[in-house]
Amino acid sequence: MLTVLIPCKDERHNILDCIDSVRDIADEILVADSGSTDGTLEFIRDLPDVRVIEREYVNSADFKNWAIPQAQHEWVLVVDADERVTPEVAVSVGKVLTQPTDLEAFAVRRETYMLGHRLRHSGAQSATCTRLFRRHLRYQSRRVHADIDVAADRTGMLDGKLQHHTCQCLNRFLQTQNRYSSWAALDAFDAGKKATWLSVAVRPPLKFLQFYFLRLGIVDRTPGLLWCGIVAYYNLMKYAKLWELTHSRTKSAGHRESPSDNLPSPAAPSQAA
Repeated sequence: MLTVLIPCKDERHNILDCIDSVRDIADEILVADSGSTDGTLEFIRDLPDVRVIEREYVNSADFKNWAIPQAQHEWVLVVDADERVTPEVAVSVGKVLTQPTDLEAFAVRRETYMLGHRLRHSGAQSATCTRLFRRHLRYQSRRVHADIDVAADRTGMLDGKLQHHTCQCLNRFLQTQNRYSSWAALDAFDAGKKATWLSVAVRPPLKFLQFYFLRLGIVDRTPGLLWCGIVAYYNLMKYAKLWELTHSRTKSAGHRESPSDNLPSPAAPSQAA
């Protein structure tokens, strides 16, 4: 009845814990790998209850939309390799699978961990994403932060929270933020949006103040400070790159870059979108 889809790349340090967290609810565990070079596949390929599929990574939505039709069951639960399904979420998923429902998808809350410390505030306490859905659904056509394309009145909410170990290494996490900010700028550019001096100057510090004070990041102490600072940095990079796309004067007369030239390499580790 249920395929658990785990997108991953270079997740040897996470993959077994992720798989172990879904064994009790999965009728199929489908690991979609996008070019791991750290031994992840060698680590799991011989596991009898895991099926591996492989393809180059373009962006999160594109990769997942390729993987979803390869699921064998009607319901698909997407769990990123840095996430863990808690017992509360597992019980809630089980109820969906065993009780009749007209709903097409279910969102779930997440508890976010920063370098091993749980963030109880910092804007992370309200994080939700649609993760359980019928196999015919697909992700929105966006480069980053895409969600399942389904009407709100066809979406329910699971009980419990996924554990999301989003930042286990600052260097790797900052590389991800750099990549995501590039894609977010391109999505905004394609939508006809522009960045001004005011948006570059004001939005990042306002985002920090919102998360650190209004959403109580200060209560999360140093991990909260780091998280809120990186959120502000992400917004600075996003609006700076959007400004670059529309205002940069560095292009030579003989060669004008297209916006896609600014995309980062897909070779970087994949994360949740």
